Amino acid sequence: MSVSSALLSRRVAGGSCRLWCVIPSPRPLIHVRSASVAEPGRRRSNEEQLWEAAGYLPFTRARIGPFFQENPVLKNPFVEDALLRGYLKRHIPQQVILSDLCAFGEHVAKEVDGWGRECEVNPPRLVHFDPWGRRVDHIVTSHAWKRMKDLSAQEGLVAIGYERSFGEWSRVYQMSKLYLFSPSSGLYTCPLAMTDGAAKVIQSLGVSWPVEDAYSRLTTRHPERFWTSGQWMTERQGGSDVASGTETVAVPQTDGSYKLHGFKWFTSATDADMTLTLARVQDKTGATIPGSKGLSLFYAEVSRDEDGRLRGIEVQRLKDKLGTRQMPTAELLLDGLPARRLSEEGRGVSSIANMLTITRIHNSVSAAAAMRRVLQLARDYATRRTAFGKLLKDHPLHMQTLARMEVESRGAFLLVMDVCRLLGREESGVATEHDAHLLRLLTPVVKLYTGKQAVAVVSEGLESFGGQGYIEDTGLPGILRDAQVLSIWEGTTNVLSLDVLRCVARSSGMVLHAYFSHTKSLLAGASSVSSLAPAVTAVGGALCELEEFVQVAATRAPSYLELAARDLAYSLARIYTGALLIDHACWKGASPSDTYAALRWCEQDLCPVARNQRRGHYDSNTSLDAALVFDQSIQD
Repeated sequence: MSVSSALLSRRVAGGSCRLWCVIPSPRPLIHVRSASVAEPGRRRSNEEQLWEAAGYLPFTRARIGPFFQENPVLKNPFVEDALLRGYLKRHIPQQVILSDLCAFGEHVAKEVDGWGRECEVNPPRLVHFDPWGRRVDHIVTSHAWKRMKDLSAQEGLVAIGYERSFGEWSRVYQMSKLYLFSPSSGLYTCPLAMTDGAAKVIQSLGVSWPVEDAYSRLTTRHPERFWTSGQWMTERQGGSDVASGTETVAVPQTDGSYKLHGFKWFTSATDADMTLTLARVQDKTGATIPGSKGLSLFYAEVSRDEDGRLRGIEVQRLKDKLGTRQMPTAELLLDGLPARRLSEEGRGVSSIANMLTITRIHNSVSAAAAMRRVLQLARDYATRRTAFGKLLKDHPLHMQTLARMEVESRGAFLLVMDVCRLLGREESGVATEHDAHLLRLLTPVVKLYTGKQAVAVVSEGLESFGGQGYIEDTGLPGILRDAQVLSIWEGTTNVLSLDVLRCVARSSGMVLHAYFSHTKSLLAGASSVSSLAPAVTAVGGALCELEEFVQVAATRAPSYLELAARDLAYSLARIYTGALLIDHACWKGASPSDTYAALRWCEQDLCPVARNQRRGHYDSNTSLDAALVFDQSIQD
């Protein structure tokens, strides 16, 4: 008699009310038992011995059962992204670009993503002293972090934007590559953003001594020469208000150089080879000029003396951050850091503006990339994970949720790439005045809007993995932690909303004129496409509401527009993105999904500033908001 037959006979003979059928398949029955090892002093029963011999004790001796969840698999992010491939085929159908991105995407999936994970689990650490007590301030980073630097040079992740081999589309090509790289980069895209920004500043001021060699290093494809740059702006008073918050002073030297003295509160990618920073030039009496008029832009190299000490820098500590832990961020004491002035005295803020444009665009690329990555993983997981008797992809509600995330992701991508297109046109000398106005307006808009989108979409994405989305060693929580910085770095949502207002004011409204004109031209191309009619109507109506708001706001006090600034920025983003989705759905290679995405995007409130204007939100007494926030009354 077989073991299973013996067990069956024993069950039946014992008069059990539960019938056990003989299993025709060799697949073992999953039967959960509480313990596999007999308690001290207790022998296994004959029945337990029969179960174990039959292989029906899946948890015996530290076994954990035969069921395991399948992990999501990262596939080639270029091949998996239909929108990216469609956008490039429409605008720059160069086979060399498509082939390069496809090969790079494969490298990202097969190898680079593992390096990024290594950067996460082996974050940088600061060694203040050597074994003999000498101050050295070494920031120790992982081997993978160093490999990211070499890869960035070899792949031209900065260089492509300056080689301009593809003319006005070079920036789109570069940012498409960074879009593939960013979620797997271990945050190396942050130093690349500042490196790109520094190269842009140097180029705009003129590539000459003392930064000629630095520029060539920032934009090279040779790893042994490649430099990264820091951006040391934030001081203890902190934030975006550099005009009043910068205390660092620059002391002139007899050779025309300067020595910087100050405290930099937040310096990202502190292991960079050079930096750009702001400081106030002291006169012979030690006095400085307050406000933005006293700020000048300086270039400094990060180097060590013959004893191995940093020249003019002490690293006080590394920041303990919510996310972006892969990247060293530090507090620095500048104690005589040798530097060269790049700008005219008092022209530091305007000179650094180009860097902010570049870093904000990089921020937006990372936001769109984070959304795309969590969606790609969630989509793959939906084909593997079974719950309640069927795969996740067969649950309509789950697919509805992923579809909503997909619409947000597509909108973000097209908005980001359009700003990259405008940047490329400006740098190639083919931009019209209309293009220049659009670029100025949309840069803060794309940064603030995609930063908020990324946090929401990535958070929703983590839910799609259930409990596993909350477990650190899956690597998924890190995507959300890193996404949170995107709405903070280089200007919070409110700061950038006010920047939009400044942009409008300084251009005497010309940026809005360019915006309305271009958005209408995008809609005009879809006027004969019946399937897109609801979306065209929605965007057209929202655009009219926005124009009406602008006309009313122009007659009100400045405080009215300040209260409306955030809603205005959101409205600009949603309406323009809707027009871009409609435009993309019209090209000859568009898919039904492109049309559906455009329709779904345009179902939302595209012009919240008009809705809230009708409700009187900008006429109300702001003291009521403060009273609500600080309400300490005790209710009876």
